Amino acid sequence: MDMLSREIGGYAAQGGGHHDALFELGLSFCTGRDGTLDLVEAHKWFNIAAMRGNDEAKRYRLELARDMSKAEIMRAQKRAREWLSTVH
Repeated sequence: MDMLSREIGGYAAQGGGHHDALFELGLSFCTGRDGTLDLVEAHKWFNIAAMRGNDEAKRYRLELARDMSKAEIMRAQKRAREWLSTVH
């Protein structure tokens, strides 16, 4: 999944409003549909998609945060910032 995350993340970083791809990554991680259930990664991708204008990602991020500890949310936010700093 890490390779897929990089590919989609790289594609989204090119601009053009690819927040839907980022939202899909969040869905992948929060459902485990690609074999990896990871709420921290899901929150990270929903957060990035939300920052790029995806309103549905905002709702999912909020819902997901209700099932996460404060430490997990902080870790997800840190990962989002790190991803954004390497992309932009």
